[in-house]
Amino acid sequence: MHTATDVTQLIGNTPLLHLKQVSEKTGCTILGKAEFMNPGGSVKDRTALGIIRAAQESGKLQPGGRIVEGTAGNTGIGLTLLANAMGYKSTVVMPITQSKEKIDTLELLGADLHLVGAASYSDPNHYVHTAERLAKKFAGKEEQGAIWARQFDNLANMDIHCRTTGAEIWEQTDGKVDGFICAVGTGGTLAGVSAALKGKNPGVTIGLADPAGASLYEYFKNGELKISEGGSIIEGIGINHVTDNIAQAQVDVSFCIQDEEALPYIFDLLKYEGLCLGGSAGINIAGAVRLAENLGPGHTIVTILCDYGNRYQSKLFNPVFLENRGLPVPHWLVI
Repeated sequence: MHTATDVTQLIGNTPLLHLKQVSEKTGCTILGKAEFMNPGGSVKDRTALGIIRAAQESGKLQPGGRIVEGTAGNTGIGLTLLANAMGYKSTVVMPITQSKEKIDTLELLGADLHLVGAASYSDPNHYVHTAERLAKKFAGKEEQGAIWARQFDNLANMDIHCRTTGAEIWEQTDGKVDGFICAVGTGGTLAGVSAALKGKNPGVTIGLADPAGASLYEYFKNGELKISEGGSIIEGIGINHVTDNIAQAQVDVSFCIQDEEALPYIFDLLKYEGLCLGGSAGINIAGAVRLAENLGPGHTIVTILCDYGNRYQSKLFNPVFLENRGLPVPHWLVI
């Protein structure tokens, strides 16, 4: 009998999905790692598990203790599910600008949810800094203590992606992967996968797909943290500072992706390939197409399909929201 003993064993080992339309368009084999199949519905389940395991091993996370994190939502969902399953408490600090669906999900899961106003990273009221202060507060008053998960700078993040995500991609492609590309929220996925793949073959091309209005495109292209023109509605990706995780990323090429370029890919994926995915998958697929064009036909490229689109239905699949921002609208939703 083959059974999973708990929810942690459901995380990872996600399949690679052949993306038919973009593969035919580019003459490359473009594959998406189906991270939406994790129990919390996103790639961030891996990050959450890596952080918790590292904190347990170091002795910083005591039985019954509290895990505090500042997050755009998905890491908070993963941490809360794991806290529920492993006997911990979860406190999540999230910008109020994030989708209603993610806020509702965290409340459903029983997280101690703190919504804060959107602020730049340099502002002390930024959700990450707020989480750090809350963690210190809980650590001082709760008997079992509290930890700050610190996903942006905690290298347990990239480590689990090196040991699992990257290793899985290498095995699933039989080592025939020519390129990997994804966007950055914390940098853990990109850093970890780049370490794993380049550790096997230094010739694998690693790319960054950066949404408009973020700074890492310019950082990896010109060595300067400069905000690119425009902006993006895509949640959970696009940062303007170099995290400890992103500092470890081995990036060969970077692309700046506008929402107008990315959104049609996820709309077409739903209409023609039966997958409803979030906006970061659109940025990633657009990046994979750019990388395919850069490498030329005949190459195998992998990217990340981060989470489900219904987590952003009130924005990403809302025709009024999209029209008000001059963005493409799926034809079946046109009013």
